[in-house]
Amino acid sequence: MNFDHLATVMRRLALEAGDRIMEIYRDPDFEVRAKSDESPVTEADEAADALISAGLAEAFPQVALVTEEQAASHAQAVSTFLIVDPLDGTKEFVQRRGDFTVNIAYVENGVPLRGVVYAPAKGRLFYTLADGRAVEETGAFAKDAPGEQVPITVSVPDNRALMVVASKSHRDQATDDYIARYAVRDMTSAGSSLKFCLVATGEADLYPRLGRTMEWDTAAGDAVLRGAGGEVVRFDDHSPLAYGKPGFANPFFIAYAPGVLLVK
Repeated sequence: MNFDHLATVMRRLALEAGDRIMEIYRDPDFEVRAKSDESPVTEADEAADALISAGLAEAFPQVALVTEEQAASHAQAVSTFLIVDPLDGTKEFVQRRGDFTVNIAYVENGVPLRGVVYAPAKGRLFYTLADGRAVEETGAFAKDAPGEQVPITVSVPDNRALMVVASKSHRDQATDDYIARYAVRDMTSAGSSLKFCLVATGEADLYPRLGRTMEWDTAAGDAVLRGAGGEVVRFDDHSPLAYGKPGFANPFFIAYAPGVLLVK
């Protein structure tokens, strides 16, 4: 894989998809439907998916592509592939809370090596450079040239006073019970893959997820967090979260800054 080309293409497609999503977001009357699993889907999900899928297929025709909105792409497990969630946080989008993201990642041998997470309503753009380091870009987000790229890195956590981020739409008692096992100085909530990015920037130390997620929900944020020095592990045995599993469903997991003393 040419990582320079990959970084350029993923960034541009995320920004273009973000523009399309925001056009629909500003429409007071966009349609919301329920998928077979009862999760919501909108015109924005589908438009962003079509745009990103076409761009990736053109740029990397030999690389397998898995996207949330195309069930045929979920047919078999793979180890090296591109994976897309064109609009992560559809519930946040529908409720106009702004915590939704565009997510594109490249997985090689089960490891998310590169990724981009763009929160168009928040004006935040995170991605990995060609060498794997994670940055947050600031500025006007021009399609043809990046603005200032600020390196991001995880915190040096104080286990006597951890900052925890948890899901805004999927918080439950099991998650609260697990968090209660840590010495927490404060908590925040966020939607979509922004939670990974808050750990990546040092704005949070720990993000536990004791609920259903799919690989397209997590791969890009996982790549950004790894590029910032963080880790994502399975909840049950603390082994690294792997990708390309049959069905692309994740187990419960924990994203964190190394130095956090994980409990079981």
